[in-house]
Amino acid sequence: MAECCLVRGRELAQALGCMHGAPSQLASLSLAHCSSLKSRPELEHQASGTKDACPEPQGPSLLMLRALQELDLTACSKLTDASLAKVLQFPQLRQLSLSLLPELTDNGLVAVARGCPSLEHLALSHCSRLSDKGWAQAASSWPRLQHLNLSSCSQLIEQTLDAIGQACMQLRVLDVATCPGINMAAVRRFQAQLPQVSCVQSRFVGGADLTLTL
Repeated sequence: MAECCLVRGRELAQALGCMHGAPSQLASLSLAHCSSLKSRPELEHQASGTKDACPEPQGPSLLMLRALQELDLTACSKLTDASLAKVLQFPQLRQLSLSLLPELTDNGLVAVARGCPSLEHLALSHCSRLSDKGWAQAASSWPRLQHLNLSSCSQLIEQTLDAIGQACMQLRVLDVATCPGINMAAVRRFQAQLPQVSCVQSRFVGGADLTLTL
């Protein structure tokens, strides 16, 4: 996976601009722990004077990466709902990490679901502002989801698992460890609803310490 740490939006745009056609073929990119990275016009749509729903980027932009399959934005703490909504428009993206994003809320989750509907692996651990309301809207956009990490998402409750269980029928691995609002009864109900799930990490949910593995 290509990596770029301690990068700012303008620096990343310059790097993309210097790659002379290669960015469109890039399949995997890690910007994990780039705490200075934040949304700038260089990372989003370049101003084109139009109001198209999805205009083509006119300059260096993450949106140039049409072949991107994996993207890691873990701990890019300055990214907000608005920036993620503008940047994360990758219909073919299969793997995404947005763990440790303190500004990510339900609005951002729904926007990501609309922009990246083909996800199979999604990590959202320690996103403490996500709730069941966001998942009620987002889950139906991810029918291909197989691996989901929601550990330490403190606002999630049992209704979150109900929404995921109804929409994400291909799920195989779920991590809800250290989610105090989810109890073991909800975990067992989820396991019964999706018997193909091979592993549910559920340590310290509702005060319990248990991992269910089949």
